[in-house]
Amino acid sequence: MKITTHSGNWEEIEIDALAIPLEAEEALDSELNVRLDGLLGELVESGEWSGKRGACTLIHRVPESSIKRLFLLGLGEAPMPRHWFTVAGQAVRQAAKAQCRTVAILLPADADARLIAEGALYGFHRTSGYKEAKPWSVEEVILLSPTDVAEADRGKVTAEGVNLARELVEIPANDLGPEEFAMRAAQEGAAAGLEVEVLDEQALAQMGAGALLAVGQGSERPPRMVRLSWVPEEAASDDHLFLVGKGITFDTGGLSLKPANSMEKMKYDMGGAATMLGAITAIGRLRPNVRVTCLLAMAENMPSGKATRPGDIITALNGKTIEVINTDAEGRLVLADALTYATRLGATHIVNAATLTGAVTVALGNVRVALLGNDKALSDAIALQGRNCGERFWPLPMDPEYLEPMKGDMSDLRNASAERSAGTITAGKFLEQFVDETPWAHLDIAGTCWVEKPQPHCGKGASGVAVRTLVRLAESWGS
Repeated sequence: MKITTHSGNWEEIEIDALAIPLEAEEALDSELNVRLDGLLGELVESGEWSGKRGACTLIHRVPESSIKRLFLLGLGEAPMPRHWFTVAGQAVRQAAKAQCRTVAILLPADADARLIAEGALYGFHRTSGYKEAKPWSVEEVILLSPTDVAEADRGKVTAEGVNLARELVEIPANDLGPEEFAMRAAQEGAAAGLEVEVLDEQALAQMGAGALLAVGQGSERPPRMVRLSWVPEEAASDDHLFLVGKGITFDTGGLSLKPANSMEKMKYDMGGAATMLGAITAIGRLRPNVRVTCLLAMAENMPSGKATRPGDIITALNGKTIEVINTDAEGRLVLADALTYATRLGATHIVNAATLTGAVTVALGNVRVALLGNDKALSDAIALQGRNCGERFWPLPMDPEYLEPMKGDMSDLRNASAERSAGTITAGKFLEQFVDETPWAHLDIAGTCWVEKPQPHCGKGASGVAVRTLVRLAESWGS
């Protein structure tokens, strides 16, 4: 889909549909109301247009115009960045439903062109092609505002990274095991101009990645780790940001078998790795002046005669021993080795993303990403960039007492807490044991990685959460 900008009047260009985000009061006072002979005012007074967030009113024909459809999109009161993002996606989806080829979005002069471009391309995404469906009709989105063309282009690149993450999460596990995921990551990384290295099971064994290998040993599909690096010609500093993602391509729970209900959704347990791959490919194309490396730890967690058993004690890459209390607490094990590897490769800052705990949905539902870490400056920077692009994070405490339930009797650590409480935090404290003193942040996206019900700006499926935040984090590094 093509995204362009136009600084002139919407009546100057040939378009099939015009989308106008606004509030009810704006409708009454707008020049457009005059242009439409007071039609908007009539809609407000009749109650057909409320201006509420997510509302859409369709006008089939604009007088004295070739426009086929006019969409009035509600912004609600005091719209925030996330509302502009979603309304752009809504505009594209409404235009597609109306079989329009070109849609223009009328924006205020101070509109964030990047944010709108991201939202438009986000709305264009459809779930992976396992079901016959009519192709989207929309070929071009025109941003009607004196916007920055370069910023709109950056938004498109970022959204392509988001949609890559969404596409991968939606692929079923029979088509995307660790090897297939690694191959796809290598292809996408090379296309984005990144340095790429794929570590197979032999290389992982030689390295000593005992935790990652333990998770994958029950599957016929062996684990992988992928390294993708963006190295600028002239970095602004010696900082080296690492993005680490959990890539469990399917999670049965292992011998601690999950209930059958909803297990089919466990194809998205690689959502953390998908997020980081989407972010690093966008970073490679946007070329920020900070060195960024991405590590993807991939495994399939299956029950078999070879699977890791509850009670087994394994040795992680950093030498710590871990008693496996619950084989369904596997994500923290693959991340443990990836985090250690990041420190060995010279990470000065680490951010990891993972669909790590069910407890996070109890705490935060499906609204916010849990944010944990050992460095306030890094966590604050992530939260700031999230606010700038409309993604929401919530910090959780990391007091030392939360580590106590993770200490082992027969080993250095246990992979599951001896207590049921504070599950998201205790998992974070476990991960903290593998970053040394490196500034580190952990994003638990288990509650936000998947959209259960269609929304005005997107359908049911993967969300691609946190990609846009992480791209902006890299771009703003050192500023």
